[in-house]
Order: sequence, then structure tokens, then C-alpha cells
Amino acid sequence: MEAEVLEALRPSPTSLIADGTVGGGGHAAAILKASAPTGRLVGCDQDIMAVEAATARLSAFAGRFKIRQGNYAELAEWVQLGSCDGVLLDLGVSSPQLDLAERGFSFQEDGPLDMRMDQRRELTAARLIAETDAEELAGIFWRYGNEEQSRRMARAIVAEREGSPFQRTRQLAALIEKLSPRAGRKTHPATKIFQALRIAVNDELGSLRRGLEAAVTILKPGGRLVVLSFNSVEDRIVREFGRRLSRDYESPGEVDVPELRRPRAPLMRWVWRKALMPGETELKQNPRSRSAQCRVLEKLSIDQETGK
Repeated sequence: MEAEVLEALRPSPTSLIADGTVGGGGHAAAILKASAPTGRLVGCDQDIMAVEAATARLSAFAGRFKIRQGNYAELAEWVQLGSCDGVLLDLGVSSPQLDLAERGFSFQEDGPLDMRMDQRRELTAARLIAETDAEELAGIFWRYGNEEQSRRMARAIVAEREGSPFQRTRQLAALIEKLSPRAGRKTHPATKIFQALRIAVNDELGSLRRGLEAAVTILKPGGRLVVLSFNSVEDRIVREFGRRLSRDYESPGEVDVPELRRPRAPLMRWVWRKALMPGETELKQNPRSRSAQCRVLEKLSIDQETGK
């Protein structure tokens, strides 16, 4: 959704944009091109292969970008607070990660059950499956994959691993398909299980919550936060975050009790309250974008610490 991202971020020769999920550098290249000749970009990615690929791709913009390996949840630790005109978070797994069987994100080709975006991490999908009990596995499948047969799937995996530990992607996908035959469905029955395992291995939802908060702190007043999400779990977090920061009140505790609300100036406003979806041209060029949802928030001219 390159055109929509550029429309939302409004890159210019004076702008500084942070790309928290730089991937192969596609969006970063478009941002630097649109902000020529002097616009700047800082970016990061957990995957060192992505950092290397993006750095090579952006070589024509030398001197105008800095990219490092890291989690976007840590943006506020190395990007100056209040310095950015825009922040882009393109969530989920990238096409290069899906296409490399040895990374273990996909069951289209057989590979090790890895799924680590940052391969410095110790936890792999194989280890998660081997060490997690049936109840906790079921919770992972339900919370992160919305898998309706989560308990049945988890019990079967725990029973199967006793005789044959899960080490390969096709091995796990075959068991899931045996439990829930495809029967003409377009989507493979293992899709939700693989999504849930990937999210758990990489702590993607924890990173998202921390990353959204970090993005607000590095934005200037008037700066925009653009989030591309690819499943309902991610999108729900983005929507809840936007609702909370765009309210003109705060409520103590996890439950919003009207009688306990305290007035405050909103910190953000919705630019696109309703998610923008990919158009027909985008879907033809990139079928994997079919589940993409783009939401945009703008930071208001409020000091986040003082509320004034």
C-alpha cells in the first residue's frame, strides 16, 4: 500500500520519518524518493537479513538514512523524542521470510520449525511446541490465531510429540490437516496455528503495544503514525490504542467507569478512523496484501508529560 502510506506520511525535504519495520526497504525507498533531496529516514528491523537487504537497496540515498537491527518497541531508546514527522509500522511477517524455507515461517516448503524474526533469540517454534503444556498451547492458538479447535489441536500435538518431536514445518502442518481436513477450503487448516506460533515466538503483540507507545513519544506535534496490520488481533490493539489516546478523558484502572473519568486533552486524533484496505491494483500486484488494514493517527499539539 505504497501510495496510501505516502499520502498519510506526507514526506517532504524537511521531514524525518521512522520506519520501525524496514523489511526489504520498499516503503523506505519510496519515502526517501518522495522526500528528495534532503528528507531523512531512520529505520530498524529485527531481522539482520532485512537490514542488510534494505541497506543495499537504499544505497542510492546514502547520507539520508540510518538503519539498525532492533525491535521497533525500542525506537524511543535511540531516536530523539519529539523529532519525527512520521512513524511507519508495517506489521507481521515479510515475503522474504515466508519464501525462505529455512526460516520456518511457512509450510508451503518444508523447513525447520524456527519462526524467529530475530535469530539471536533463543525461543523457536519447535522449542515452544516441545516445552508448552496442552492448556497453554491451546491459549496461544486461540488468543493469537482465533483457532476455534484450539484445545483439540493442542491435545493432539502434545500426544504426538511424545513419540515424534516436532522439528519440521510440514510435519506440523500434516498433523493439523489430518485433524481438520482441507475439504476444498482455500485456506490451509494450519494457517492459524502457524500465525499463532509466530506471534508467540516473537512476542509480536507485546512489541506492538510497546512500539505504539514509543512511536507517540518520538513524534512531533502534527506528526503521523501509520500502522499496517494483517490480522484481527493486531488491528484490535491498534484500534484500542487509538481510541484511548483520542479520548478527552482518562479512566483509572483497566475498566472504564464513567463516574471515575477525569477530563484531559486528547493526545492523538484519527486521520483515518476507518481502516483503508488494498485496492484491486494492489491485490493483483501483491496478493499477500489481501488482509492488510491501514490506520493513521496524528499527534496533537499537547505535551505528553504535562498534558498542556
